[in-house]
Amino acid sequence: MLVQLQYLRAIAALMVVYFHAVLQLAKVNPAVDATAFVYGETGVDIFFVLSGFVMWLTTSGRAMSPIDFARRRIKRIVPLYWLATLFSATVALVAPSLLKSTVFDLPHLIASLFFLPWANPADPSTITPVVVPGWTLNYEMFFYFVFALLLPLQEARRIPVMFAVFAVILIACRLLPETTVTRFYGEPIMLEFLAGVVLGWLYGQKVLLPNRWAWAALAMGFAFLFINEALMPPESRFYAWGIPAIFIVYGAISIDFCRLPLIGWLNYLGDCSYSIYITHAFTLAFLRVVADRLPIGILQQPVLFVILSLVLSSIGGAIIHEITSPRRRKVAVASRPPA
Repeated sequence: MLVQLQYLRAIAALMVVYFHAVLQLAKVNPAVDATAFVYGETGVDIFFVLSGFVMWLTTSGRAMSPIDFARRRIKRIVPLYWLATLFSATVALVAPSLLKSTVFDLPHLIASLFFLPWANPADPSTITPVVVPGWTLNYEMFFYFVFALLLPLQEARRIPVMFAVFAVILIACRLLPETTVTRFYGEPIMLEFLAGVVLGWLYGQKVLLPNRWAWAALAMGFAFLFINEALMPPESRFYAWGIPAIFIVYGAISIDFCRLPLIGWLNYLGDCSYSIYITHAFTLAFLRVVADRLPIGILQQPVLFVILSLVLSSIGGAIIHEITSPRRRKVAVASRPPA
């Protein structure tokens, strides 16, 4: 595994945690106006580009059936997500006052478990599952589904056919009457997965940036991601946020990180990134409940609250990762393929 992918996973997960922590500030301390500091939602766009890259990288040049591919993705994604979903639904049923964005609704629960887009009963204007951050997994699983179906094709044909399939899906969703399904799958954010697939192909062909330009692309990507998140609305994210995410991933995979010291804790958080992403909502909800019910002044301080959110979300995600992955994974750091 490229260690830079681990770093990007960790950074993207912590960006999302930061974003949701800042949103929680208004609930913890209504006197604080944190709107000027709401950043980090773009971590999702990095995740999507990374996902396309990794799927191509792990299947290119290998004989893998759609069933084997699906089995591996389900094994990684489903158990923890189902556990989190069922836990949230149970809390919503027995103690609804603890949750702000989730109410118990059986059809919504079933749709969430099967990664189907469904209007959230707590806010019908949003298409989110029981575990709200799981909306990204609905896109992920749909991408995996299409990707798996195309695996039997010759490798040279997969990317063109993949582009054609997603183009048809996007056009059809725009032409058909508006429904929850067409609204959800008609979002061009799915093109970020395809961008990652193309980067995976470029990596396999050794079409990479020179080291100096790679660092520049990485820096420019993060700079424009930060600027565009402040200036551009989420409706334009597939290009305003997606293009900087592409620069970030392309720059990162072009850099030979084997020549640099290994950042162990960041690499480890990369391993834990999925667990952090799924469980951080529970950590933030816990902090909010504690801040509401106990006179703990530290939780009323914006900076300290955000820091505590990042630290505890990382610790919580690491604990869940260790529980669900009992065998310690060996870190395999791969350098750029030889010319």
